[in-house]
Amino acid sequence: MQTLTLEEFYQYKIKEVPAGLKREVGHFNVFTLEDNLGENAPSYSRKAFYKISLSRGRGFCHYADKSIEVSGTTLTFFNPKVPYTWHPLSEDPTGFYCIFKEGFFSERMRGSINDFPMFAPGGKPMYFLNEKQDDEVSAIFEKMMEEIGSDYVYRFDLLTNYVTEIIHYALKLSPSEKLYHHSDAKSRITSVFTELLERQFPIESSDQRFELRSANDFARQLSIHVNHLNRAIKDTTGRTTTEHIFDRLVSEAKTLLKHTDWNISEISYCLGFDEPAHFNKFFRKLVATTPSAYRAVELSV
Repeated sequence: MQTLTLEEFYQYKIKEVPAGLKREVGHFNVFTLEDNLGENAPSYSRKAFYKISLSRGRGFCHYADKSIEVSGTTLTFFNPKVPYTWHPLSEDPTGFYCIFKEGFFSERMRGSINDFPMFAPGGKPMYFLNEKQDDEVSAIFEKMMEEIGSDYVYRFDLLTNYVTEIIHYALKLSPSEKLYHHSDAKSRITSVFTELLERQFPIESSDQRFELRSANDFARQLSIHVNHLNRAIKDTTGRTTTEHIFDRLVSEAKTLLKHTDWNISEISYCLGFDEPAHFNKFFRKLVATTPSAYRAVELSV
């Protein structure tokens, strides 16, 4: 599954990529829903950023393995680890949404945004609002819209506070319990497998280690036979358990090579390889180059 980058988001929605976007650690922006609907909905995919939306009208949301049709005003929290897509069913949906990278929050606040329940693995992302709640949350988004265009030197501190205010507003509410159940046992197994896999990332410390590295590891964790796991994953996604694990492992390896100064041995250890030579062989087989060569190319760009 591909991940929609911020650059692709801007190309699709705004038709223009902000200058210096790639250099920003903690990008933030806010929009009205009606100004940025686009002609076609983005595909079901992960996005390389967080998103909080307030939408009015009817719509259909696919989120992880769940689907729900909503109407009225819905406050939804999307995180980069969970694939989703949103299809408006109303002709003229209205509302707001903001997007931001994790660095926008972590640069200004203690702790991680993933500590909040709506962003945690398996968290409930949707909150239905009545008219009064719609007015109150809309007022916060309107403050964001006003502040993002100001020249106030501390405007991003204010914007961080507004994001936090919306999060805490939602935490005082009860999330929707109307999300559909898994359609069958295979989709339940696939969902739990995906959650266990993603829960091991990102690797943020050289002392952290990727432990569940094989289909057998996941099968033991799920207390099912490995053949049952493999059939469920293959039937649900069209790909093997090992392909999912290896793809995620390669993705994290590329991230660590590009964005850390850890040596190859440290990265090899974090990713669960006993010897750097094993990591080199694995990486070269899937990427067609060595970790060192990949890092040299990426750092030269």
